[in-house]
Amino acid sequence: MLSYWVAIIMGIVEGLTEFLPVSSTGHLILTQALLGIPEDNSIMKTFEVVIQLGAILAVVVIYWNRILLLFGLKKDPSRAGKKKLNLIHILIGILPAGIIGLLVNNWIEEHLFSPKTVLLSLIVGGVLLIIAEKSSSRKTAQELDDITYRQAFYIGLYQILAVIWPGFSRSGATIAGGMLSGVSRGASADFTFILAIPLMFAASGLSLIKSYKLFTPDIIGFFAVGFVVSFIVALLAVVTFIKLVSRMQLTYFAYYRFVIAILFAIYFFMM
Repeated sequence: MLSYWVAIIMGIVEGLTEFLPVSSTGHLILTQALLGIPEDNSIMKTFEVVIQLGAILAVVVIYWNRILLLFGLKKDPSRAGKKKLNLIHILIGILPAGIIGLLVNNWIEEHLFSPKTVLLSLIVGGVLLIIAEKSSSRKTAQELDDITYRQAFYIGLYQILAVIWPGFSRSGATIAGGMLSGVSRGASADFTFILAIPLMFAASGLSLIKSYKLFTPDIIGFFAVGFVVSFIVALLAVVTFIKLVSRMQLTYFAYYRFVIAILFAIYFFMM
């Protein structure tokens, strides 16, 4: 069952959906159901963490210069004397979700990782995307460096929705939260991608430490294929999304979520 084809399929799904507002976790759970893999398969749970690391590594590559600026390892003369995004913004943005995740992560994995939960969260998350897109709030932060500490905190609060509800979409929650907090769609997406790096590395690292015994010689190749595929696909997906987000409304992603939820609801009803 756990062939290289499964690794490639899951890697593609993860890479395509991790940073789009459609929920990679939700798509992985639904894909796993389609492939006939049990929900409680411990190897697949670890595999999902591995391919998630592949996707987040793609963001590190794309935003490498911005990361260097955040840590003061590179200077930007054009921002001299002006406010700019810094590590405090990142810390404020990840704390709410990080704290909640530590408190309820095990319970959520045991009780909420199911196709039915995902279908409902796809719909509710889609509604939030439409609300954010239709919001008339004035955008006070057009660029990434314009984001205030308060806006970073609000975005962090919205991120909790994705932590406690599999299938809601971390990027969808944070981009929508940013727009509802007065941040432009493009700046919200950029902040979402950067915010994902420490949060996902921490969550993935913790999960891998717990399941390190599963990394046996006969399964390493399966993990490696998924990791590489996820990295390459995510690299292409993020670059494409960055170009589209400034002119593509979130409502299109919301409609996609509704269609996927309806199709899978029909599929599960007919099973």
